Amino acid sequence: MSYETIHIDRREKGVAWVVIDNPPANAVSEQLMRDLERAADELEADPSVRVVVITSAHEKTFVAGADLKAMIQSGSRYAGNEAGIAEQSARMQRCFDRLATLPKPVIAAINGHALGGGCELALACDFRIMSKGKIGLTEVSLGLIPGAGGTQRMTRLLGRAKATELIFTAKRLDPEEALQIGLINKVTTPEKLVEETTAFAEQLAEGAVKAMGFAKRAIHAAEGLSEDGFSVEARAFAETFKTGEPAIGLAAFFQKKKPQFLR
Repeated sequence: MSYETIHIDRREKGVAWVVIDNPPANAVSEQLMRDLERAADELEADPSVRVVVITSAHEKTFVAGADLKAMIQSGSRYAGNEAGIAEQSARMQRCFDRLATLPKPVIAAINGHALGGGCELALACDFRIMSKGKIGLTEVSLGLIPGAGGTQRMTRLLGRAKATELIFTAKRLDPEEALQIGLINKVTTPEKLVEETTAFAEQLAEGAVKAMGFAKRAIHAAEGLSEDGFSVEARAFAETFKTGEPAIGLAAFFQKKKPQFLR
């Protein structure tokens, strides 16, 4: 199967690396989402694949998050149509949830910045190993909220108090800070990221991965990651466009200025 924004590298012991390559910055586009979903279908159906690793071909960025220019265009197109904006949020949620519910272990090998949607993609994986860059849900700094599952997954992972702090302050964490609070599982160096991720992936691959898949399904149910929570997030994401704050935040982002929400 051919892809436009990713390539799949099948390695020893049934470990498949999904390498995201969507220049210039690995933004989450519709094509990338389609490719990730098709890859999930392919890898789930392949009995030789036991563990999936998601990483990036970009030197400095794991995934940049949503395509902000496309978001501005979409905001204009869907002006006054909250349902349309909410569907854009739900579209990303469905894509990332496809990876979250893949009945095989999924590891994010984070080789650079994972901010906004990039963090949300990492949160959808079972494990996160990080070597450099910053990670965090930074959408509020743009007058938005996390809209690809981040409010749900970060709260389940870290608890309400810490998730609220990180989301409200749009904090960008370095790997050591992220490890300390449990946002990621392991810190390594850029030189050892592939080696250490491979070792961990192969350790999992040597285990009872079918049982892990069933356990994953049960854990997913225990977390309460219901469609209702995601629907609330999508609708709230749409509501932000009525406040005027995204226009301020996104304009400041592209002008490389600090947004002035207090007028």
